[in-house]
Amino acid sequence: MRELGQVPDSAAEVTAAGIARLAGVGRAAVSNWRRRHADFPKPVGGTETSPSFALAEVEAWLRDQGKLAEVPLAERVWQQVAGHPAGAATALAHAGGVLLLVRDRAAAWPALAGAPDDRLAELLPVPLEETLTERFGAERAVRTPTARALGPSVPLLRGVAELAAGTSPREAFDFLLGRHLDANPRQYTLTPPGPAALMAALAGPAATVLDPACGTGSLLRAAAPGDTPTALYGQDTDPDLAALTALRLALGTDAAVDVRVLSGDSLRADAFPALAADAVLCHPPFNERNWGHDELAYDPRWEYGFPARTESELAWVQHCLARLRPGGTAVLLMPPAAVSRRSGRRIRADLLRRGALRAVVALPAGAAPPYGIPLHLWVLRRPVPGERPPAELLLVDTAPETVAVTGGGRDRLDWPAVESAVLAAWRAFDRDGAIDETPGGSRAVPVVELLDDDVDLAPARHLPPPAAAEGAAQLAGVRTRLTETLRRTRELTPPPAADTGAVPGTVRWPATTVGELARAGALTLRAGGTGTAGAHPGSGPVAVLTDTDVLAGQAPSGTLPEAPAGAPAEPPVLLAAGDVVVPVLGGGAVARVVDAATAGAALGRNVHLLRPDPAALDPWFLAGFLRATANKRQASSYASTATRLDVRRLQLPRLPLAEQRRYGARFRALAEFEEALRLAGRLGEQLVQGMYDGLADGTVEP
Repeated sequence: MRELGQVPDSAAEVTAAGIARLAGVGRAAVSNWRRRHADFPKPVGGTETSPSFALAEVEAWLRDQGKLAEVPLAERVWQQVAGHPAGAATALAHAGGVLLLVRDRAAAWPALAGAPDDRLAELLPVPLEETLTERFGAERAVRTPTARALGPSVPLLRGVAELAAGTSPREAFDFLLGRHLDANPRQYTLTPPGPAALMAALAGPAATVLDPACGTGSLLRAAAPGDTPTALYGQDTDPDLAALTALRLALGTDAAVDVRVLSGDSLRADAFPALAADAVLCHPPFNERNWGHDELAYDPRWEYGFPARTESELAWVQHCLARLRPGGTAVLLMPPAAVSRRSGRRIRADLLRRGALRAVVALPAGAAPPYGIPLHLWVLRRPVPGERPPAELLLVDTAPETVAVTGGGRDRLDWPAVESAVLAAWRAFDRDGAIDETPGGSRAVPVVELLDDDVDLAPARHLPPPAAAEGAAQLAGVRTRLTETLRRTRELTPPPAADTGAVPGTVRWPATTVGELARAGALTLRAGGTGTAGAHPGSGPVAVLTDTDVLAGQAPSGTLPEAPAGAPAEPPVLLAAGDVVVPVLGGGAVARVVDAATAGAALGRNVHLLRPDPAALDPWFLAGFLRATANKRQASSYASTATRLDVRRLQLPRLPLAEQRRYGARFRALAEFEEALRLAGRLGEQLVQGMYDGLADGTVEP
């Protein structure tokens, strides 16, 4: 417990993980410092298992120890945000307001910054009020902080202004907000940049854009760069989030764009009841039972029917339509159940009859949260009085042909292919009112076909199936490959094992561990997961070998994340031929030697790299012994939800290099046999499914 007077209540705090980032070390180093150095700062908060420390004391100690000299300004500023006594959201709001002042009133900031800290806190509220009122108006989500509230933020505000001077106010705020969102992944439901940009493109050019459930502002931000709308409107139930979104949009656009973001529940307390926007973009909350069903029964927005209590998404659909001008377009990210639930069939039918629903697009699983299900995009248009409703609905299914690697997942989506397929189909349909049918991909379905008892609008149920494995000729090719692979598998089958006569478990070689070999320099041990895109300009995109790739024996399928705005790009760990890679989660016995085709890829998260010195270790010998079940068992530890491998504890025998190579040759032959079996399995599955599909759709004779 903090003693009275030990640390001021306004002091920013930092966790052990934050200290590690400040010093550029691992958390284990911070634990060692706490044990070895009696003068290391004492905890001032947190819990016994996760203590927090006064940031100023930690910085002073690190500086005295010579460990703070290379800390980037962006990291120091982030620690001030994360450790702010009023919370990170308040710190970000203060920082965003000052960044807006720095950008819009550049001449005023130097004089303010020259004042002492306590005086700066007293001076800031007046210019902040003027700046915020000029940008957002009198009624706004961003409130002007008092001098007392600004007191603890003054070091942060000086730091964030310095950070903006080296980049820009927009990049500085994007970096800090991005770090805050990354640090609290369960607190926010984010719309990824790809789907957000696709939704904005489907809506088309728009002067006024509304998002009634704006969250972090991703959709409004996606709408802003293209044709520069004149006004952006947003509303969110979380006041802190509404304020941060307003600042994000204001810093991301010029002063000519009117930004109006307010807090509140859009269904119960609409902040813009008279708005007639050109476009509405929305990622509404899913499966909300408490959306206002009882108190909103006679609301005029329900033009297409009163939504059932279980149909909150259809309430959002009608709210978005009500805030459009005639002919305006709305694009909503929807759960797949909304196209088929019986409780919503009457509303769906009326949306079709009156021409309000124009397209339903099925995205592949992994496109947006929740990542486990394939979400849908609904494209709606407010009917123009007197115009005849369209006779067809566009249905698009992007799942079958846009997943780069079998098995799907958000790290394996070929998103440019998804976006290209959707926009090509929509633009042709929107221009001509019809499109050429694509089996398994897209079709303009007559509305009359959909107005049955179910009004089920799931795209896959109304699209012609794709050709089964491209017909009998393609299946013949698969069969030929399978026959050749089975022949090779037979050739690679290991000879009968020679019995040494030893009792299992009694053979005792002199043993060593991976940790000992690393300390001796016989191999280099690296952990994956670091590295960002852009760390190697001119080298092109770098594929990432994920733990799933290692387990499945497949080519690298991941991609490097983008570096946060304002932060330097980190070089990834690149693989070389002869490296041994080991996944550390799941408890399986897997080790893989990197071949020439995989060399150059980056090492992914939860994968360790062992790079043996060829003069001391044979890579196949190393990988073979690491795969032993007993070896894995003794090196595994257990968490609440997973088994984790301590790679340093893995053992292998001390053998001369010539003997290692003898074992390594046998291990390599086993790996080739295993790969042939894996390929035969994939080809067999492809042949069987192709035969089923071909017989079912008539392209293959029985």
